[in-house]
Amino acid sequence: MALLKSMMGRLRKGLDRTRKAMGGGLRALLGGKRLDENLIRDLERALIQSDTGVATTRKLITGVRDAYKTQRLNTGDEVIEYLKRELKALWPEQDRALHFSADPGVPTVILVAGVNGAGKTTSIAKLAHALHEQNKSVLLAACDTYRAGAVRQLEIWAERLDMQVVKGQQGGDPAAVAFDAAEAAISRNVDVLIVDTAGRLHTQDSLMRQLTKIRDVVRRRIPQAPHEVLLVLDATTGQNATQQARQFAQAIDVTGIFLTKLDGTARGGVVIAIQQETNIPVKFIGVGETPADVEPFDPDRFVDALFADE
Repeated sequence: MALLKSMMGRLRKGLDRTRKAMGGGLRALLGGKRLDENLIRDLERALIQSDTGVATTRKLITGVRDAYKTQRLNTGDEVIEYLKRELKALWPEQDRALHFSADPGVPTVILVAGVNGAGKTTSIAKLAHALHEQNKSVLLAACDTYRAGAVRQLEIWAERLDMQVVKGQQGGDPAAVAFDAAEAAISRNVDVLIVDTAGRLHTQDSLMRQLTKIRDVVRRRIPQAPHEVLLVLDATTGQNATQQARQFAQAIDVTGIFLTKLDGTARGGVVIAIQQETNIPVKFIGVGETPADVEPFDPDRFVDALFADE
């Protein structure tokens, strides 16, 4: 119980801006008021502005309006509790666990994708740190060969975390680096290989083809790989994040989403929109800049943290 309270406290702190704007904003809007059509319209605007998504907002507002007409909801405080229940119910039962290789001695391969600026490299560091805390050895593959800065950033994180990096020549073939990294992961008997990828090429089509090529090359060396394909999305981009999720899912089999920068946005509804529009499970959320600032995503805890009191 103490651990759960500690985790909830850290999540609330990381979601401070989102909690004050979305949960706190809804409490300020609804708390202590009688429910009427004007208040319902104000609620609809507030949900849209929180990036909850048009479809999800309509569903929630329809439920509130129906319950109001049948006198099942009469006050703003009752609406708050209704929203908490309904938001928790929006997430279906999904496997949000990180999948590992089932074969002894075969490294787990995690392919990490996402556009430049989404926080991909920092997310890799957070993931690597979390795995290290589970006593797993980790090898990083710097396959974003088109940006020297990306490789160096990954090297800096590896130095801080005392991990090794496989890299190639700047501008070289990313798939070749991925293959070398797979070879190294096997020969060094590491538990997990995390593969960084380019976030932007000359065209969107070439980016997606490159991701597919990396996946296929690694799979030839390590059957069943990648065991996870995590898509890093920036929560501050709002509805653009859902569009990115759809585009990447068309090219590679995205198994989970790592949602970053939730500590830097007041529009936490994007988490809900991503789930409703893509059905890809959000597995991790980033709520800070340090390697420890990562949380496994749990819908109930997330909603409770959003609506928590000050």
